[in-house]
Amino acid sequence: MAAIDPRITIEEFLDSHDLEYERKDANTFLVSLPGEKKLQTHCALIVGDHSLSINAFVIRKPDDNAAGVHAYCMLKNAGMYGIAFATNELGDIFLVGRLPLFAVTDRELDRLVGSVLQYSDSSFNPLLELGFANAIRREWAWRVSRGESLANLDAFKHLV
Repeated sequence: MAAIDPRITIEEFLDSHDLEYERKDANTFLVSLPGEKKLQTHCALIVGDHSLSINAFVIRKPDDNAAGVHAYCMLKNAGMYGIAFATNELGDIFLVGRLPLFAVTDRELDRLVGSVLQYSDSSFNPLLELGFANAIRREWAWRVSRGESLANLDAFKHLV
């Protein structure tokens, strides 16, 4: 019995879940996952020779407290399914994972993509608070001085 092409499985999964995506090339799917705290998580699913890799941007390099941000990520990694926090050469924070091609099924894609969405969304505010507290305080003060809305900063009012 011939194995199903993982690209077909991925495309059918993304279509059936109404996820916004585009094909960068034959092996790369660029997906936008809608969240609540982090409104969108941009994610790449890349079919390689032996495995599917998933890479999702979470936040840019922290302005402050990089050690605290990295400690938070390392503690989270121990209990996460199929993915882990990692940094790139610039220090930006990503979620990364790898799955053997024979394991690319609708059910496993649901778990993996669901994990990315859950961990990206639930970690977004804590990571911002740890790594960007000073920038949040400056933004808050600037908005107050100009009479601008603070609605999307409400989760961080305890920092001010």
